[in-house]
Amino acid sequence: MNLISIILIGLLGILHLGFMYLEMFAPPALQSKSFGMPLSFVTQPNAQVALKNQGIYNGALGVVLLLSLGLLSGSGQVITLRLLAGFVIVVGVYGGTTVTKKIYAMQALPGVLALISLIV
Repeated sequence: MNLISIILIGLLGILHLGFMYLEMFAPPALQSKSFGMPLSFVTQPNAQVALKNQGIYNGALGVVLLLSLGLLSGSGQVITLRLLAGFVIVVGVYGGTTVTKKIYAMQALPGVLALISLIV
């Protein structure tokens, strides 16, 4: 795996840990601004539970991306990272379609760049 792929996958992992922070620990005003949702919605207990649930998934994805860089090697590493990058793309496209178009640039595009770097 080349240096560009390592950097892009590392950044993708860190990005998802950042999403986890926003979804689980950030104040509602920042969550509202970040995700383009009304503050009145984000402050509802059920919305907070949903955001925190999504944060767990993003955190797990970030950790697995980063651990895959250090714990795996060879073709197993590349296959795993391609799968994870593909997952990020699917989730980013779905989020961009259903939540806010910003997600295309913030999640799907980094996933696409990482996946391309793993293919070429």
